[in-house]
Amino acid sequence: SSLTIELCSDLTKVSKISDPGDEQMTEASNLSDEICAGKMCIFNPPHLTTFFSSSLYRQFLSWYTLSQNASMSAEDTNLPLYPLWVRCDMSDPAGTTWFGAETVCVGTKVTGVKLYSITSKGSTADKQSLTTLEELKQEHKKRHHPSSVGIKGSARFSLFGSTVVENTTIESQSSVTVDFKWSHVESILETPPLSSTATLNIKIASGDMRSPMFEMYRELEFLLTLADGLRTGETEWIEPLESTSPVNLTKAYLEELQNTAKTLQDQALKSETETPIFNSFLERGDLDFVEQLWVRMRKSVTSYQDIGDCLKLVIDALRYGDIKPWIHRDSSSSLSKLILQSYHQQIEHVSLTGFTPVNMLLEMGLDKMRKDYINYLIGEELTTLNHLCFYLSTEVDLQEQVIRLRKLHHLLEIIVTCSTFLGLPYDRLFLLTQLCLQHYRTSPYDEEHEFKLQIKPALISHFYQKEHPILWGVEVSSGHGPREVRTSLHLSDRPLVDHVIFETDYPNQTVNGDSEDPAFFSTMAYCSLVNFA
Repeated sequence: SSLTIELCSDLTKVSKISDPGDEQMTEASNLSDEICAGKMCIFNPPHLTTFFSSSLYRQFLSWYTLSQNASMSAEDTNLPLYPLWVRCDMSDPAGTTWFGAETVCVGTKVTGVKLYSITSKGSTADKQSLTTLEELKQEHKKRHHPSSVGIKGSARFSLFGSTVVENTTIESQSSVTVDFKWSHVESILETPPLSSTATLNIKIASGDMRSPMFEMYRELEFLLTLADGLRTGETEWIEPLESTSPVNLTKAYLEELQNTAKTLQDQALKSETETPIFNSFLERGDLDFVEQLWVRMRKSVTSYQDIGDCLKLVIDALRYGDIKPWIHRDSSSSLSKLILQSYHQQIEHVSLTGFTPVNMLLEMGLDKMRKDYINYLIGEELTTLNHLCFYLSTEVDLQEQVIRLRKLHHLLEIIVTCSTFLGLPYDRLFLLTQLCLQHYRTSPYDEEHEFKLQIKPALISHFYQKEHPILWGVEVSSGHGPREVRTSLHLSDRPLVDHVIFETDYPNQTVNGDSEDPAFFSTMAYCSLVNFA
């Protein structure tokens, strides 16, 4: 096994230890010089089965403290060290999982050291065994003898994400949690009062089948397949949603247009006078010819040949005047430009070879999906076209257009999830939209990013007031500034440390279900202040 010493200058020293017995103290003695001379953090990697003894951990902290005490040092200078944290194995009676130390400074002078200990217990559903609020306050007073203490509560609830069905967890990559903070805690595990400050933590993954955006995601998925094919030269085609071949679908669509006794002007008039079908999930009733062609092709094509054959049928029909389809005035795809030319019987030659057909189809999809997103965002008055310019620009290359469209889709996934499942009011959805738009103007696409949104607890009280928290904490504090000390209790449905295996009342269960008596892991954090004379 090995002991890893991680230096804050990003240098790493690894010392081999063959036996955790006497050699530990010899090795530790050598390490004391390293601690006193440099800025480092010592820890045991979680994969190790051998840990140092609790007494040796305390020796590390003792060396750290002595090295910072100017009256105990022969050096003229006394530069503050970085914080030191040591991973423990709970072998001591208190069940310690971490020891820590950090310097206390006034200006550049080190005036003391704060020592920390973190203790943990396995999960239990027995609330009587939990530390009480009075016991926590007495523990703090015993250590620090303050004249007065402050008490703060915190809690986290899950509003959307993984669910439990018959004691089986159905994992989800999406999650919406809410963090509460409040003062004047009266009891352990109390429900956050409506006077709390509340912050939503929103992390949404595209493609969740529960989302009303799922069909739009499948459409985006096909568009991304085309873009990836252009970029890499290889395409993994998605299983078609239509059993009819794309060529036959296109032929049938063209015949339908030819048999319609409506001129271009009639259809244009119809599009301007009829109210478009609109609902909150992006479906539009004003799809033009190119958009309807895209819908048919994206559900059926499985090869480059399919794309080329379909577009050839359309271009021939335009060239011979068999169809006079209408399109939106702001359409920007290559096929839309050919349609405009057909109005004047002047269609330029298009060579449907190489990647040209794929480029044309990709443009059609980009055009259509951008309008879908505009339709929702503008229709719901969540933003303006000016704020969408970055995402709608056709001045950048196709690959960059795809990236920006994907960002816009992710924004819609977030907004629709919060609207549909949480019922957030307009003002919160508006602010969230602005946060997302601003973030993605300068940041890369990232479904792991967590958006923060302030909210009034009353707006979501029906979600959490009868639920169990996934994390609940209370903190007793005294002192001010760098001399502030805290004693805290944290209850959680999962362990807060990852290097120890805990015993639990509910084996193989990590998420509380609908049980009336949920199980909680308990973690205590203590702080001691050592002042230098």
